[in-house]
Amino acid sequence: MVTEQKQAKPDYLRIEGVVKRFGPTTAVSNVNLNIRQNEIFALLGSSGCGKSTLLRMLAGFEQPTEGRIILDGMDMTGVPAYRRPINMMFQSYALFPHMTVEQNIAFGLKQDNPKPSRDEINDRVSKMLDLVQMRKYANRKPHQLSGGQQQRVALARSLAKQPKLLLLDEPLGALDKKIRQQTQLELVNLIEQVGVTCIMVTHDQEEAMTMAGRIGVMSEGELLQVGSPTEIYEHPNCRFTAEFIGETNLFKGNLVVDEPSFCEIKSADLPQNLHIGHGITGPMGMDAWVSVRPERVHLTREQPGQNHNLAQGTVSEIAYLGSFSIFHVKLASGRVVTATVPSSHWKDSTPPTWGDTVWVSWSDEAGVVLTQ
Repeated sequence: MVTEQKQAKPDYLRIEGVVKRFGPTTAVSNVNLNIRQNEIFALLGSSGCGKSTLLRMLAGFEQPTEGRIILDGMDMTGVPAYRRPINMMFQSYALFPHMTVEQNIAFGLKQDNPKPSRDEINDRVSKMLDLVQMRKYANRKPHQLSGGQQQRVALARSLAKQPKLLLLDEPLGALDKKIRQQTQLELVNLIEQVGVTCIMVTHDQEEAMTMAGRIGVMSEGELLQVGSPTEIYEHPNCRFTAEFIGETNLFKGNLVVDEPSFCEIKSADLPQNLHIGHGITGPMGMDAWVSVRPERVHLTREQPGQNHNLAQGTVSEIAYLGSFSIFHVKLASGRVVTATVPSSHWKDSTPPTWGDTVWVSWSDEAGVVLTQ
């Protein structure tokens, strides 16, 4: 995973109360967001959540209905796309098929006003070819390149104009899974090497958590949570984030005990109250959900030596994935609990199989209480 931001940097991009409506439909709803200089930030959400619309407003392809976008102290309101110090790389790469790699990279520079000299253009193109390691392919056409190579050319073209902000719209979506995984860190390294501020849009949580220092989770036009990959995963602030980022076991119940050092949630899914190792300061009886990640769930044949956060059930499904297995355990209530168990956990013993009776349990610190 990319090293998360260790030092606070001044806000370079400010998105202030941005709203975008298309007729009666609100695509983006009152988004406020600050981006640091040289940060790689990911907007993550399902299709239709408003993330691409927000990206298009940053690029200048759409204008906000309300709010402001300020980049490096300059208000972008009314600034046309071609005059913004912003470049956008699309999922399709949009390379010109009749141009060589070299010509594709040079194209944007030749459109600048004032236009750089021929020597300046050649020098910039040469540096970009070296950066993305495509010099030996400089005279090839896009159809003669692999998907990963086309992606590097598109990135070089986007970086050639030295933009203040680089926008990536599903940058690896056109690649197959294996190549996409190989390309993620390569793309991050190139962006960091150039030192450009970058916002990427993706629906792929793994891609966001691998490439970005911070993530913003969007749903139905709203920005629900912003934080580092660790913060978003370990401390989701709502059910949508908990379920969208990774897998989770979500237990619905009501708050019945709330003390400074612990609280308890009564749920119909479990025989005892869920016990969480911190208080939440909420009214008794309020609706609450407890999120427990599958890797935090312990799976045993024998009953654990604890009085809460445990239940007996039957193994209903198993997915063996080499270094670990995913077990689905059906409880007496009918609820299915998912546990991710490392293969090394069983050592010399035989792991449970379909139909076996097992116990699931987790610690007081494993659960996160959500109230919305």
